[in-house]
Amino acid sequence: MTTHLTQASLMSVHHSVSDDDEEEEVGGAQRAELRLAISEDEEEAGPFSDLTALVMRYRHGYRRCCVLLCVGGVIVFTAAFLLAYGIFSGRYHCSQAEQGHEQQLGGAKAPSEGGAGLYLGELRLMMRKLLQDEDIHNTVSRVSRAAHPPGSSEGTALASEILQRFRDLQMDHTWTESLYATLQFPDRSQRSSLSLVDSAGRVSEQIPLNPSDYCPYSATGNATGGVVYANYGRPEDFKWLKREDVSVAGCVVVMRVGGGVSFAEKVWLAEKNGASGALIYPDPADVPQDPRRLGLNTHTAVSEHVHLGSGDPFTPGFPSFNHTQFPPIQSSGLPLIPALPITATVASKLLSQLTGPSCPRPWQGRLPYVRCVVGPEFSNGRRVQMSVQNVMKPILLNNIFSSLEGRVEPDQYIILGAQRDSLGPGAVKSGVGTAILLELARTFSAMVKKGFSPRRSLLFVSWDAGDFGNVGATEWLEGYLSMLHLKAVAYFSLDQAVMGDEVLSAYTSPLLVDLLDAAIRQVEHPKHAGQSIYSQAERDGGSWRIMKPLYLNSGAFSFTAFAGVPAMELRFTEERAYPFINTPLDSVSRLQEVLGGRLGVTGRSLGELVGEMVLRLAHDHILPLRITSYAQTVLQFSAQLNKHSAELQSRGLSPQWVFSARGDYSRAAETLQRAIDYSDLHEPTITRFYNTRIMKVEYYFLSQYVSAVETPFRHVIHGRGNHTLSALTEHLGLLTSDPGRFDESSFRRQLALFTWTLQGAANALNGDVWSIHNMHRFTH
Repeated sequence: MTTHLTQASLMSVHHSVSDDDEEEEVGGAQRAELRLAISEDEEEAGPFSDLTALVMRYRHGYRRCCVLLCVGGVIVFTAAFLLAYGIFSGRYHCSQAEQGHEQQLGGAKAPSEGGAGLYLGELRLMMRKLLQDEDIHNTVSRVSRAAHPPGSSEGTALASEILQRFRDLQMDHTWTESLYATLQFPDRSQRSSLSLVDSAGRVSEQIPLNPSDYCPYSATGNATGGVVYANYGRPEDFKWLKREDVSVAGCVVVMRVGGGVSFAEKVWLAEKNGASGALIYPDPADVPQDPRRLGLNTHTAVSEHVHLGSGDPFTPGFPSFNHTQFPPIQSSGLPLIPALPITATVASKLLSQLTGPSCPRPWQGRLPYVRCVVGPEFSNGRRVQMSVQNVMKPILLNNIFSSLEGRVEPDQYIILGAQRDSLGPGAVKSGVGTAILLELARTFSAMVKKGFSPRRSLLFVSWDAGDFGNVGATEWLEGYLSMLHLKAVAYFSLDQAVMGDEVLSAYTSPLLVDLLDAAIRQVEHPKHAGQSIYSQAERDGGSWRIMKPLYLNSGAFSFTAFAGVPAMELRFTEERAYPFINTPLDSVSRLQEVLGGRLGVTGRSLGELVGEMVLRLAHDHILPLRITSYAQTVLQFSAQLNKHSAELQSRGLSPQWVFSARGDYSRAAETLQRAIDYSDLHEPTITRFYNTRIMKVEYYFLSQYVSAVETPFRHVIHGRGNHTLSALTEHLGLLTSDPGRFDESSFRRQLALFTWTLQGAANALNGDVWSIHNMHRFTH
């Protein structure tokens, strides 16, 4: 998948390896087959005339109810009370007529004995009893015994084991999907190196490196120059250097791990500012100092990929199935400069010899013997020479799927996934997510056998090549992009789910916020028995506001920003970051020490939290997604526009169009929500119609005016590129910070791209063309 260098910051279609087919080894070459046929009636809930009849029938029924209310108010009030009681009690049942309709859907199954009458509360209790702490701990231990990168014998053995564990659960469908992707590994014949050279270019000191430490997708080759220290390598850090007249052009930039910036973003910003190379190290100031927690030592480097994007960078916008033909292009997100991870010890050696302006106080880390100076010159006149020697290899990847088929709407999927691979032991990177995935699959499979009849299908996926930029997941999304907005209800990423047990963070689409808010009130905090996650967070000073935006390296990011599917990644952490991620020290013993021996308990709590949300999505007649959430986001931007209204109008730019589009979207979302609230949600056709529209809300915010190949993250709120709200906001800020750089023509285009996408979302939510016409007539 590609990303512009101008950016700032199914079950019915699957690979044919199933329980009923001839079994092949996971490591063997398998041919993926795409069958993307979608019937016309899948595009909408049903014929338009049927929908019109339903709406008219509802309206006539409403009038009759008004007459009855006047004549027999007591009777209607009593009936309404009983109906409300039935709904809010969470009773899960199907009327005989509805069950008859389900049998006609094709593929729908009759509920198991006793399953149709289970309360939501009963299902919660069943799930809690079935979830096992010990299974989670044992699986993490098994997965993280050794490094298991894609294509290795360890990785292949683990894939085979997970496939067998899925098969042992005897779910409705289990299969693998194979693809070839181009991954980058250290060259075994030539090692990367780092050295100090004198003014004549002769090597005066060779600095030792661990040959297994590398940044996947770095540019290969050499870079020689002075050294500039750029703190975390954030945009504001490079702006500070520019203000202080410290040029990074032609220099090797040294940056700290962290700061809310991925390795890919650090390297891209260094390259954008003219650097010839990048070195990234973990500063002791950024890792825990509690002696009980074995803080990251100064001889360990952190490895992370540097592709500013996701998926196979050599098939941007195309799925890497082994029979797919694609043009010979590569992602613009691949860096053009070499990048290496180094240890704090190596960073100390380099930075202690620099001369130049002193660092601002917030930049001062805790490297030994270092007076914080930004460079670029060495006190002894030497320079740095770095050489990166990596090679690209085509690797056979295997994504592993298992599913429980929904009994009412089997073609709507709730997806749970976790990466399986890791360049190191990966207790946090891949072990925890894989363990919770398998435990939730086992739990829900057992619940079905005990009588649970999910309305919608549950899809459990073990992704390959996550350490290279979520390659397995992104390639699957690229293969089924045209249909996912019709079938994928939500995605839950389990990657790095447990890094501590104090603070819960949620990187999420706003559509899922209500689900999470309800779930944290139901689930007990792993460290505070008898208290819910919500109550404990409130006790800690209201830190229950744990929502964070999706970020590029998140396992959930591509689902929302690329495919338009509501997605969430949950994470239990400590106040200080887990220091061992992406290192050889990410072992189960260290994770247990961080957690005080509570790995199983914490993993179970996280699993229960995700399970609670999945249960609601699989149980409720109407999908419990907050379809009005984006109205508030756009309202905040409208307020910023309003502050600059006079300045914009003086430049011939009017914000009125955005205000109108925002109003249209807000009214359309609220109208749809009211229609849902006052509808008969036990009428299958109406329920299907509304759920289809709800599932498309996130998809509506994918800009139709940019290329999915050149600008894959098309979502105007969560994506990356000039079409996004963040880019528009940043450009607007120039009116105050740097008016000379404000480009009226560029801003006009950005405003048009965003506004038309927003207006399109409003029109789609509103539904009928005559309703859209009326909406415009009254609001413009």
